[in-house]
Amino acid sequence: MDIVLTIPGLGGSDAAHWQSFWEADRPNCRCVLGIDWNLPDKGAWLSALDNAIKACDTPPILAAHSLGCLLAVHWALRMNSAPVKGALLVAPADVDSRDHTPAETACFAPIPLGVLPFPATLVASSNDPYCGLGRAQLFATAWGADFVNTGERGHLNSDSHLGAWDDGWDVLGGVTTPNAACSLEVS
Repeated sequence: MDIVLTIPGLGGSDAAHWQSFWEADRPNCRCVLGIDWNLPDKGAWLSALDNAIKACDTPPILAAHSLGCLLAVHWALRMNSAPVKGALLVAPADVDSRDHTPAETACFAPIPLGVLPFPATLVASSNDPYCGLGRAQLFATAWGADFVNTGERGHLNSDSHLGAWDDGWDVLGGVTTPNAACSLEVS
């Protein structure tokens, strides 16, 4: 069974967030520790993510949300000191836009646009207040990631009422499978 490392965004993932459900319900799923999710610090966050990945017995799959997506991408394109099997990048925050993200996230700008060294799928919503759909598509293309549009689901966080988000778990399962046909139902 693959290890899944969840990487929350700014403020972490509360009890109603899909990442928290995954961590509670799936024994192979755990959050990256050693990060103050309320205080963006790219250097400290990169170091903690690197340590978490290196501590895995086998290459993990990353399940990142919002600012956590940018942490994963910065790590992959700068440090990449340990193998990763793949990544699910959900609702990346557009930190290049002051209109979409809080000022404290600016330490993650500019958003790197290189191809990731592992398979990835980016999941976005057409009405995400922190990243326009066109920008999310641009990121997916630049990162060499598959792209899934969930329709109007907001920021794909607790406010989206996704619960355990089994559809997202299904997409995560297809991240490392070549030519896997994954889709999310819009409901």
